[in-house]
Amino acid sequence: MLRYFLLLLWPLLLTATTSHAQTAPLNATLDGYEYPFPVKILPLKIEGQALRMAYMDVPATASPNGRTVVLLHGKNFFGAYWRETVKALTGAGFRVVVPDQIGFGKSDKADIHYSFHLLARNTKKLLDTLGVKKAVIVGHSMGGMLATRFALMYPEATEKLVLENPIGLEDYRVGVPFQSVDQAEAGELKSTEASIRKYHATYYPNGYPAAHDQWLLPLAAQTRSPDFAKVARANALTFEMIYQQPVSYEFSRITAPTLLVIGQQDRTVVGKGLIKDPKVLAQMGQYPALGRRTAAQIKGAKLMELEKVGHIPHLEAAAQFHRALLGFLQ
Repeated sequence: MLRYFLLLLWPLLLTATTSHAQTAPLNATLDGYEYPFPVKILPLKIEGQALRMAYMDVPATASPNGRTVVLLHGKNFFGAYWRETVKALTGAGFRVVVPDQIGFGKSDKADIHYSFHLLARNTKKLLDTLGVKKAVIVGHSMGGMLATRFALMYPEATEKLVLENPIGLEDYRVGVPFQSVDQAEAGELKSTEASIRKYHATYYPNGYPAAHDQWLLPLAAQTRSPDFAKVARANALTFEMIYQQPVSYEFSRITAPTLLVIGQQDRTVVGKGLIKDPKVLAQMGQYPALGRRTAAQIKGAKLMELEKVGHIPHLEAAAQFHRALLGFLQ
């Protein structure tokens, strides 16, 4: 009888637990939010500060091929959203390293001068610490800008380069009005679950999928934490990094074999809300044209155009993305 009662009660307990997990505040380093694979910490010293960089190092689940893939997250994301890509790669014999860059995810939200050079160097230090001499570097969104900088700084450590709907295919300074870090921070401090949801919905041209909540709700939970001021400050500083440090003029210098995967419905523009001139807005974020232009600039680059797909192919069109990725890595 007791067992029968518990079976009836279990769905209600599960619902209550899930609801609580979604609404409970999360601090600056997402403590209490479980990643899909074990999280380790790399200690760093930056600008006199002792900082912690979180990462996942996932071994191959099939016969190991001796190769490593590094997955670099976007600005409004954290390493956990690569979960299914990690499974696809480890199932094909790859070791997969997934860092949360300083300022993101479970890593410290430092008040420092952020640069892609710094994040690339931190990533290289992580690989050196793990004994990885050469890796496939995969970057999504902001991670694409970082992957580009990494490939330029460390060509000897870059086996292949994969850019998935990277931002930075155009220079945002040309069309997006300047705002100070203080202005950006003030805007970030106003973030709510509703405003985050509204922005993330723009990633999906075919409608926001409920499954994306698992990557959105942790960010929303941070807005309800006393730590949110740290998060907002880091968000503003990394916005400045993207705005002030374009990579779009350097694609021709890339020497690694490169794959660009471009969801053709993506219209992401960093700082889009600051653009008041509709003519300027209409000219920016045109990913079909930007993807073709960038592929032409990178010697020997392969371009995979995904029709009716938005900003996050590895979530929205996972089978297509993983097929293209694994095909390129053969």
